[in-house]
Amino acid sequence: MHPVHSLQGLVEHIGPRLKLRWLTPPPAREVPLLGDERGRSAQRLVGSLNCIHPNRLQVLGQAEISHLADLSTPAFDETIERLFAAQPAAVVFASDLTPDPLFFEHASRTGTALLGSSALDTEIVDRLQYFLTHALAERCTVHGVLLEVLGLGVLLTGEPGVGKSELALEMIARGHRLIADDAPEFARIAPEVLQGSCPALLRDFLEVRGLGVLNVRAMFGESAVRQHESLNLIVHLRSLDNEALAGIDRLRGSLSSRTILGVAVPQVTLPVAPGRNLAVLLETAVRNQILRIRGYDAGIDLEDRQARAIAGGGH
Repeated sequence: MHPVHSLQGLVEHIGPRLKLRWLTPPPAREVPLLGDERGRSAQRLVGSLNCIHPNRLQVLGQAEISHLADLSTPAFDETIERLFAAQPAAVVFASDLTPDPLFFEHASRTGTALLGSSALDTEIVDRLQYFLTHALAERCTVHGVLLEVLGLGVLLTGEPGVGKSELALEMIARGHRLIADDAPEFARIAPEVLQGSCPALLRDFLEVRGLGVLNVRAMFGESAVRQHESLNLIVHLRSLDNEALAGIDRLRGSLSSRTILGVAVPQVTLPVAPGRNLAVLLETAVRNQILRIRGYDAGIDLEDRQARAIAGGGH
């Protein structure tokens, strides 16, 4: 199987859904969908014909073909020349359109693949954009447990043995969902959006010290697991002594942030100590983050009340 970041891999993965077929022989060498060359790396991944801002995957539908047919012969030849001079990974003809022989001539000379499909050009562009956004996104793996809690993606982090998996198990028992244990993988699918998922090998499994590896899906049912979720909050579990506990800001708590793949993610540190109900504290931290997302901050609200009380003379 070809890598998904190559043209051949794209045809293998999404070709059947889009009814893609090779109009020219498949290239013998892998054709990368992302290029390192200057100019090529700045190309958009997929789009309709635009010779001013070319795409790596050029899609031609009925409108583009009609426009080309209206051009004079010199203008037509120049447009096709500019199209292939941009070195696209492939040119895709939608709606079962038959390419002009000049396309085959340039494709042969430049080593560019031609693809055909019976799907509409709008469908091809939409599906390819969605597929490529996820397939070619920046990725990294972070040690921790990824859960869905109250609709938010929450990553539990902390030193080994601090109790991440035990807390995750309690959260699952309370009706929340497991996404990934130990090695969740994050992909940056938008400028400020990280999507977390689980490697296929570890999917549904949770390791708990003393119990071994548990299959959460088999034990708690389909509703206890989820394939992916956007990362909204990091909860860092940490064992703190009394002096460290006393140093935490009592108004703001331990709110900070952690940067993953260039995206700043809110982070809360939860002190781990005997007698503390971490499950309730975690749910409360998530509810508090939901309020922050909506624009409400309890610390700021308290400060405003104090300021109004002082300004009013205590009345």
